[in-house]
Amino acid sequence: MSYFLQYLPHLLSVLSLIFVFVLLRQLHAVDKKHTQQLQQLTKQLVISRSETKEIRMGVLGLGKKLAGLESVTTEVSEKQEELQLIEPDSKLYSRAVKMVELGAKVDEIVRECELPLAEAELLVSLHKSD
Repeated sequence: MSYFLQYLPHLLSVLSLIFVFVLLRQLHAVDKKHTQQLQQLTKQLVISRSETKEIRMGVLGLGKKLAGLESVTTEVSEKQEELQLIEPDSKLYSRAVKMVELGAKVDEIVRECELPLAEAELLVSLHKSD
């Protein structure tokens, strides 16, 4: 037993060195794994930033288009208001056309729709040929 006790410190030193070596290898493997994960996350971050930039540019483009549509909508609304002011005359013409289609005579159209004779004759000539 004394023989064993004599080499016990050396044996413990060798075992400690082996243990330290195994731990260092495991730490190296973990470090390598973390480095790979960090590289993957960095790539994903670059891709995400690129996608965010594309989305931002798309939103800006949509904002410009929306502003253009708003301008067009305003113009259409103004023209619609103008047409509503003109509408009473157009109702008379619509009624006159309807009368022509039903076979009314020029003098009847002039009397009922209060149109000038030339306009009534024009309407009759235009719409009778249909």
